[in-house]
Amino acid sequence: MTASDSFALELKDLRKSFGKTEIIRGINLAVRHGERVAIIGPNGAGKSTLFNLISGRFGASSGDVLLNGTVINGLKPYEINRLGLSRSFQITNIFPKLSVFENLRCSVLWSLGYKYTFFRFLASLDDANARARDLLKMINLEKKQDVLAMNLTYAEQRALEIGITIGGGANVILLDEPTAGMSKSETTRFISLIKQVTEGKTLLTVEHDMGVVFGLADKIAVVVYGEVIAFDTPEAVRANPRVQEAYLGSAVADEQAGGH
Repeated sequence: MTASDSFALELKDLRKSFGKTEIIRGINLAVRHGERVAIIGPNGAGKSTLFNLISGRFGASSGDVLLNGTVINGLKPYEINRLGLSRSFQITNIFPKLSVFENLRCSVLWSLGYKYTFFRFLASLDDANARARDLLKMINLEKKQDVLAMNLTYAEQRALEIGITIGGGANVILLDEPTAGMSKSETTRFISLIKQVTEGKTLLTVEHDMGVVFGLADKIAVVVYGEVIAFDTPEAVRANPRVQEAYLGSAVADEQAGGH
């Protein structure tokens, strides 16, 4: 086993420029198997660009992205997905005119070996149906299985997207602001859901809600102006003066004073 094999995801001097503007400026990051990592930083720090580089939507200007020790630079998003990485987006990405169950069943087909076999009747695929039912239970939407996805509440649509994201069997999950737009009660339930469905998997999430970050992450990577200025446990990041000055500021100080 090489050193890179011990990491689920590794970024090596990753850089991305648009024209003369360098957005990602030599990021190095190594995420171990099973870790939950939150990526935080001010608006414009490069967090979404970083996710796009990892998932193959953008090509890097230089540097490497390794998934389970394999360089994935230049691969298309669907090729990266088939190697075990799946991503959700800030904007809910589902099939609105399919039922909840049908959405989930579609997400598991490729991983079960049903590639381009369009002649098959989906209802007869017992393993795909069983896997979809398991996902329904995991995301607590069993009672909504026949409802069109477009008719779900916002929080339910986000839960469905989580189910779709993990449906393909990926071991590395990227979630882009998964709790955006949710109420406090919805956010609390959603954190529990994320913990449950990503158990044993590697998770990277971009999140602005610091309550979510500190409640979910094993480690936090702080990105400012395209660079990682800190990568450590939530406690260490919370106490890091450079992080407080660059991003967290008085909110962290107030939280510490309150004993939370």
